[in-house]
Amino acid sequence: MNNFTGIGGTTSPSGRTYDPNDPNIKAMNAMMESCFGKSAISGVMGFGMGGLFGMFMASMAYDTPFHTPGAPGSAPKPIAELPMREQLKVGFKDMGTRSYSTAKNFGKVGLMFSGIECGIEGFRAKNDLANGVAAGCLTGGILAKSGGPTAVVGGCAAFAAFSAAIDVWLRQPKDE
Repeated sequence: MNNFTGIGGTTSPSGRTYDPNDPNIKAMNAMMESCFGKSAISGVMGFGMGGLFGMFMASMAYDTPFHTPGAPGSAPKPIAELPMREQLKVGFKDMGTRSYSTAKNFGKVGLMFSGIECGIEGFRAKNDLANGVAAGCLTGGILAKSGGPTAVVGGCAAFAAFSAAIDVWLRQPKDE
């Protein structure tokens, strides 16, 4: 464990001190301040969170398959007639498919929103509520583009409102 206690040391939230001139710390800060780094981290974290959320939601779903696909040309078999090991295999495969799908969607939303917000923030040279609202509107509109103009407007409005609500909540003063 390296506890830097020399001149210029900074205390982290965990109480440890570190040297802000350390090349590793500088590289990490540079990555976190770049739009590419923020977007990549948001995409990866969204993918992970989406995977967990998808796994949870798949375990609660009522629309699980009641029949196995069966071999080509044969009738599907009801899952209840399969041995327990095969039932678990089908259930876990369904859960994995749903989890991966949700993970991809969350990752895409995280990557898009973070990248758009960072770009807007860099363009405006301000860090305020309007950046999140504009990024939410653009992200919601882009995600709904295949549904037509009404869906684009609805996606823009809904995602902007959600982004505004989250930003307002996160910007509240903390009670400590």
